[in-house]
Amino acid sequence: MPLKNDIRCFVYVLGSWRENKVRTYVGWTTDIQRRLQQHNAGSGAKSTRGRQWTLLYFEKCNTRSEAMSREWHLKRNRRLRDTLREAMKTRPAASSPALIPKPIGDR
Repeated sequence: MPLKNDIRCFVYVLGSWRENKVRTYVGWTTDIQRRLQQHNAGSGAKSTRGRQWTLLYFEKCNTRSEAMSREWHLKRNRRLRDTLREAMKTRPAASSPALIPKPIGDR
């Protein structure tokens, strides 16, 4: 069993396309796959219900505190979220996720 401080945490950005409008959602988790399934099943955050979400971006963090801090910063990083929205608009809705890796030197 891993120690409490050894648990991997992730901060992520999801995207959803509906009626020619792209929305993004930023959150953090210890299991990205499970969390994406929760959002798509309608049991995630209230603001994500009723939509199909795609993972657009994620970062691995060393601690829960670091993940929560990065979430706070990413929620306010309009440039990143606008870039992800534009990337999603250029891809067909049924295509595979537009996974965009963490930019080098972003931190």
